[in-house]
Amino acid sequence: MKSRKTLADVAAAAGVSKMTASRALRGDKDVSQTNIERVKQAARQIGYYGNQFASSLSSKHTDLIGVVVPSLSNIVFPQVMAGVTDALKGTLLQPVFGVTDYDPETEYETLRNMLSWRPAGLIVTGIDQPPETRQLLKDAGVPVVQIMDIDGHPVDACVGFSHSEAGHDIAVALFEAGLRRFGYVGRNLDKDLRAAKRKQGFQSALRDHGLAFAEIVDGPSQQVDAAGRSAVDCGRKLTAALLERQPDLDCIYFSNDDLAFGGLCHCISAGISVPGDVALAGFNGLGLLEGFPGKIATSRTARKQIGEQAARMILETVEHSAAKMEKLHILKPEISLGELARIKNKAG
Repeated sequence: MKSRKTLADVAAAAGVSKMTASRALRGDKDVSQTNIERVKQAARQIGYYGNQFASSLSSKHTDLIGVVVPSLSNIVFPQVMAGVTDALKGTLLQPVFGVTDYDPETEYETLRNMLSWRPAGLIVTGIDQPPETRQLLKDAGVPVVQIMDIDGHPVDACVGFSHSEAGHDIAVALFEAGLRRFGYVGRNLDKDLRAAKRKQGFQSALRDHGLAFAEIVDGPSQQVDAAGRSAVDCGRKLTAALLERQPDLDCIYFSNDDLAFGGLCHCISAGISVPGDVALAGFNGLGLLEGFPGKIATSRTARKQIGEQAARMILETVEHSAAKMEKLHILKPEISLGELARIKNKAG
């Protein structure tokens, strides 16, 4: 078995001292750009990859940023992760990702393991962690940015938007478009707490106008449930069941665009005009809907920008240790009524 390459091997290959090689690999500003490039090229040629854990023993942390997301089953969180990655390009910091499947215990264990690596910072989805997880974050000793939600009390800083306001705002927009008979399709809101907040905000806006949901249908929250159904298939089946029970609905609000797309699939197969007979509204503004332009109203979220901003906040704190991290950054969703807006304007 070949021996692992050492820093001394890099220094010898680059023709510099071991100390210069170490400083060059860290991007030390006191090392000339020529030597930095020479050392990096030598490291690449001989296959040197260092020992981050050993380095962390002589410093406060590694160059890792822990990023925890609940799912990779739709494009939302991969786009958040892409934003984090883009923001860290060209820096010494490297993101590492963990996926929790909306399970609080998995989230706790993921964070506990990440903290054992001595990361330079953490980016964590959501703001409603259980007490033991919040304590982990409070005691982390590194910058923590919670993302995608601001409805609560962050342990350090957060980037995102109010989900209760997002639900409220699209309900107002749909009401102003002339809709009055609302239904709702969602999945296990006991786990997807952000979707639950949107539902509450939507209901609150309807109450302000003396309205209520005509029907609420809840099913499994995961992108693929225990029966193996995808979110799209679940949305299709739940929409069919809801309209069979309440055929006079003029709008159905879904907990996300995946379910709403399933609802659209049902309407197309059943010969139901969208939004002529019934309007459909989702959440996230996914590219999935681009093949059906104008059919579904939605709230478009700035998920990639949220990832970028969270990473920049940690980067700024790491690079300028005395600087205080910005505590709140709001990126409000943009409502799109799609074809419904065109029909409203034509009628007006």
